[in-house]
Amino acid sequence: MGKTVLEAKELCKTYIVDKYSNNVLRNVDFKLNEGEFTAIMGPSGSGKSTLLYTLSGMDEVTSGSVLFDGKDISIMNHKQLSNLRLNEMGFVFQQMYMLKKLCILDNIILPGYQTSKASKTEVNDRARKLMHNLGIESIAQNEIFEVSGGQLQRACLCRALINSPKILFADEPTGALNSKASTEVMKELRKANSEGMTILMVTHSEKVAASSERVVFLVDGNIKGELYLGKQEDDSDGLVRERKLKIWLDEMGW
Repeated sequence: MGKTVLEAKELCKTYIVDKYSNNVLRNVDFKLNEGEFTAIMGPSGSGKSTLLYTLSGMDEVTSGSVLFDGKDISIMNHKQLSNLRLNEMGFVFQQMYMLKKLCILDNIILPGYQTSKASKTEVNDRARKLMHNLGIESIAQNEIFEVSGGQLQRACLCRALINSPKILFADEPTGALNSKASTEVMKELRKANSEGMTILMVTHSEKVAASSERVVFLVDGNIKGELYLGKQEDDSDGLVRERKLKIWLDEMGW
């Protein structure tokens, strides 16, 4: 088992809405080891996305702590968090956030130009390789409104991977995709994981979650259970893994 790259200790997140407290996360303890591919599942409103955002430092914790490589990100300032997210983290969301004034390629390479991890030539080469792997090299110069939703999401994945992050956070990365595009995105995520990238993904899809190594089930802001599926070596055992996950989710009461 690899070293722990991400850890939450007694993590709580409370929102105040109309003077009422909404306790979204309740004393969550969670560990993610280096090189692991973990999926978070649970009913709507269970706190899945909130957990992802607090673990990545995109949202402040109410109490408790979040450690990334042993450093408490919950006490970092804005500049420290921005540098950490730029250099060590990648993000893919269901909503495809891209700059409207830049073409697809420029959106992908922008984070690479903002860091000193690689030269511009290396960033450009990596961008084109990622786009080729995901079948979107032909739309490099297109505006973001000139491509399909599936193409745009794959471009977002390329952007998330451009800096070779230590950990990739994905919030419903296939939620707006058709079956073919979803399969291509998951294939690239598994490839990135096989090369050592740590992935934490929120999904409602049993098929998508079955590609992960471990599934964490969240209910009412608490982790109710975990299922270890192991690494998926190829597509041949996908249905077996999905059936195993479905049986376990039934046992969890979902």
